[in-house]
Amino acid sequence: MPQQFAEEFEHVRSEVLTMGGLVEGQLQGAIEAMIAGDTDKARTIERDDYRINAKEVEIDEECTRLLAKRQPEASELRLVMSVIKTISDLERIGDESERVAKMAKFMGGDRLHENVMSEFEHMGQLVRAMLANVLDAFARTSVEQAVAVVQADQKVDAKYESITRQLITYMAEDPRAIPAVLNILWAARALERIGDRSQNIAEYIIYLVKGKDVRHTTVEAVVAAAQDETPVDPPASAGSASGSGA
Repeated sequence: MPQQFAEEFEHVRSEVLTMGGLVEGQLQGAIEAMIAGDTDKARTIERDDYRINAKEVEIDEECTRLLAKRQPEASELRLVMSVIKTISDLERIGDESERVAKMAKFMGGDRLHENVMSEFEHMGQLVRAMLANVLDAFARTSVEQAVAVVQADQKVDAKYESITRQLITYMAEDPRAIPAVLNILWAARALERIGDRSQNIAEYIIYLVKGKDVRHTTVEAVVAAAQDETPVDPPASAGSASGSGA
């Protein structure tokens, strides 16, 4: 990898991780607002979403300039394209976090049975772990961590199905609870989508390192692609790059 490209890309990667930190904060705050019924915190989350949007635009513009200036070859192009896709999913995770905050605002002081909120909190913990782990996988370019994130999404999906069944039962038993139930249902749906977006980022990492597009495949196929040792001309990390830039 040319040194000049590596140096410029390292700055881009650093900005992606900064954006990831903003998204993590939004997600954590939204879940806390939902669990505690904290409408003030929910409004803060809604108000601060613009920071994530602005960061996405900034990074996207840097990637465009990098492509235009350096005309990267195959492995470098995979780096840039993976970043562009990653920031798009991070921005959408921010949107889903904002949606959770909005549901918390609508809930206000309405609370459902402790079991339901406990299940929602557990689902939130699973999703937060997926996001944190995939950001770490991105920072380390770790295929192993990326695969673990893809596998973790199955737990999130199962938890979402469990919560949905519980909420349907509540609505059948007490129609008066329907408004509150729907708010939690939409918030849980947003968490499930955040899990999907985190899985997308994990798949981009596998594509980056292995050169294999594992989107829309099974978990088994993802694992097989990650274990494939066929040489792919893997991209060097920016910190270890050498040579002269264009």
